[in-house]
Amino acid sequence: MKFSHSIQFNAVPDWSSHYIAYSNLKKLIYQLEKSVHQSNVGDAESRPLIQQEDPEIVFARALDVELEKISSFYVVKEKELIDDVQSLLRDVGAFEDESAGADELRPAARSSEPQLRPSLPRSQSTRSRISTEDGVEESEDEGDETAGLTTNRKRRTSFSRRRAAPSAMLASTTDMTASTDLTRSWRRDSMAFDDYAEQAAIFSSGIVLKKKIINLYVQLCELKSYVQLNRTGFSKVLKKFDKIIDREMRSKYITVHVDTAYPFRLDTTKELEDYISTMVQTYAAVVTNGDQEAATRDLRSHLREHVVWERNTVWRELIGLERRAEAASLGHTLLGRDADPQKLLLQGDDERLLLPTKEISTPLGRFKYPSWLFSSTMFTLMVIVSLFLMLIFIPILEKPEQQNCLALLVLVSLLWATESIPLFVTSLLIPFLCVVLKVFRGNEEPRRRLCSKDATAAVFAAMWTPVIMLLLGGFTLAAALSKCSIDKRIATFVLSKAGTKPSTVLIANMAVAAVASMLISNVAAPVLCFGIIEPMLRNLPAGSDMSKAVIMGIALASNIGGMLSPIASPQNVVAIGIMEPAPTWGQWFFIVIPVGLISLTLIWVLLLVTFRPGRGTTIVPIRPVRDPFTGIQWFVSVVTLCTIGLWCASHQLESVFGDMGVIAIIPIVLFFGVGILTKEDFNNFPWTIIILAAGGLSLGKAVNSSGLLHTVTEAITIRVQDFSLYGLLVVFSCLILVIATFISHTVAALIILPLVYDVGKGLDEPHPNLLVMAGVLMCSAAMALPTSGFPNMTAIMKEDPAGQRYLQVKHFISRGVPSSLLTLAVVVTVGYGAMRVSGM
Repeated sequence: MKFSHSIQFNAVPDWSSHYIAYSNLKKLIYQLEKSVHQSNVGDAESRPLIQQEDPEIVFARALDVELEKISSFYVVKEKELIDDVQSLLRDVGAFEDESAGADELRPAARSSEPQLRPSLPRSQSTRSRISTEDGVEESEDEGDETAGLTTNRKRRTSFSRRRAAPSAMLASTTDMTASTDLTRSWRRDSMAFDDYAEQAAIFSSGIVLKKKIINLYVQLCELKSYVQLNRTGFSKVLKKFDKIIDREMRSKYITVHVDTAYPFRLDTTKELEDYISTMVQTYAAVVTNGDQEAATRDLRSHLREHVVWERNTVWRELIGLERRAEAASLGHTLLGRDADPQKLLLQGDDERLLLPTKEISTPLGRFKYPSWLFSSTMFTLMVIVSLFLMLIFIPILEKPEQQNCLALLVLVSLLWATESIPLFVTSLLIPFLCVVLKVFRGNEEPRRRLCSKDATAAVFAAMWTPVIMLLLGGFTLAAALSKCSIDKRIATFVLSKAGTKPSTVLIANMAVAAVASMLISNVAAPVLCFGIIEPMLRNLPAGSDMSKAVIMGIALASNIGGMLSPIASPQNVVAIGIMEPAPTWGQWFFIVIPVGLISLTLIWVLLLVTFRPGRGTTIVPIRPVRDPFTGIQWFVSVVTLCTIGLWCASHQLESVFGDMGVIAIIPIVLFFGVGILTKEDFNNFPWTIIILAAGGLSLGKAVNSSGLLHTVTEAITIRVQDFSLYGLLVVFSCLILVIATFISHTVAALIILPLVYDVGKGLDEPHPNLLVMAGVLMCSAAMALPTSGFPNMTAIMKEDPAGQRYLQVKHFISRGVPSSLLTLAVVVTVGYGAMRVSGM
């Protein structure tokens, strides 16, 4: 959670205006950053400040204002609470005297109870020393917001006046949980009316004291939290200033100004903790019969309840935002592109989800129906299901299992292509339909259709393979690198060496995006890179061509990076599961490294020629992370490198590990076993991608087992039998490039690569792995549209501080189409040569 949000959710609501203005200080830092790097930009009012004053002086002045505000509020609030503590302790003394007097009349009562008269801690500061005389003046600022939660304690009455109305006190304190403990030793089987009235008065006084102790304990703890939160705020905002402005102001300002300010001094903190301890002792004396552990436990419980209740509104707003996002997502799923998220309302106190409805008039009255029933998405679903039923009942192929498998293949392919329902939901349909339609056949000759029970075992065995474990291993490495900020450290280090020349900065960002995609997937890499270049984007003029070139370059390079390692993208994992024998990491790198380097260089030249980012551009250099490498980061780095090394040598170690999927278990066990990753990290894995890949593997197994793949392959082979291997490579590469441009890269791989493998296997000179390898590279090379892959979708949504998108669709068409064609040319030339040399 960002610290600006942490302040919002942890601050005492009534004190919100008295906390450090963290967001405003961050805005000032960004303004100072611009003044440092663009001193000639700005209006006439800002120029004298920019030219004459050092950023440290300007920022220190703003911090001084915040520090004075916090110190003034703390002094007022501390004095008010200490007054209340003094008053409380006098009341406790009177209560004990009254109880002792009652005990003298009844010697048998409370003879064994300990007596405790808490001592008040003495402050070393004259500002916190308060007179203990009875004539302490009450505060007259009940309406002031600095009074906070203390207004309910302004009306104090004497101990004797509270005794006069015991029934009223009892009526107002029935919610206190330990009331029976307070007077357990005072009860008698029978007592006179006067004795009962006196005991009732003491009982009600004890309840009032308990409530006052709890109130003071809560407020003292909130004051302590107020100090801690503000000190953290000063530390974090100074750290951000040093990082962005490249200064070393943090330690000096904290030592000289913050640590010496009254609220943050060690003696002040010690005094506040003594008051909190006094409340615990007082509670133990009055309520828990001297048991301080029980008193501490009770008071902390009340503190937790108070925090939940007091800040309920803030948390409800947070939950409301989360549910609105879920509602918008649900509406988009049900209504497709016709969905209007603004109409998906969360109404009422229980925030129930209300989906849009429409009304229709009939002779019987007006009826409401969900809008999605007649949406374009529902119409698409009906067409797809109708086509599926037609293929089931209209005979096209001789064997029923092949006929059913063809219908299944068409249904799944259309659902994936149109995304009428979520992709992973379509994947979950595959094992269900495979069993119901009985598309699996046995392996023994003659090959007969399997019964439902045997088909269930076969389809689920196909879904969970070593390929899925390899995918999980890749997600684990990516999560560990990201959580320990190793990816960011490497990226900022490389970018810091790029200097300020626009062309060099552009290629450096593209290289970092490609390598990050190779290590942590091309889904997370663009997000990481966009975060790193944010300072540079802030300081570029609005509409700068450099901004467009860098964002476009990161997106296109991330697509190229998706082909650079077997775990960089899901389609690579699918391809490895199809190829027999699966290529080693060494073979993969031998093919993709030259293809990736040449493609990146050509795309870089294309962006330089079309955007011309060097004109009138001032680049803010990226600064590396200066913190030393920790032991945990070294551990994660070593485990990652060792795992990749074992994957590269998997064929040589096949007698030991058997498959790369088994090696993937090593980082999973190590990172989750030692606590670097937690179960929350495991739950946050992209399980939808895993289900999608598992469904694709089961579909490939079904198409192969039913014989449909063999039938289709024979039909295609007859038509391409005159084609050379290179001709087939070009044809299938172009076909896959076009298809993957309009549908998901992973979906394109799931649908087409099994067919490509079988076609290559049926050639006179079989090279199935070569065709599959070229096909999966072209899946990653499809980047002509904003919807062609996750990196493009991330880039098109990137907005400037004014809320305007940096890129438009025309930018992707004019640069993405040529980039895809350039990568196609590299794959069918350089890539083809590398594949032949590697033995594919």
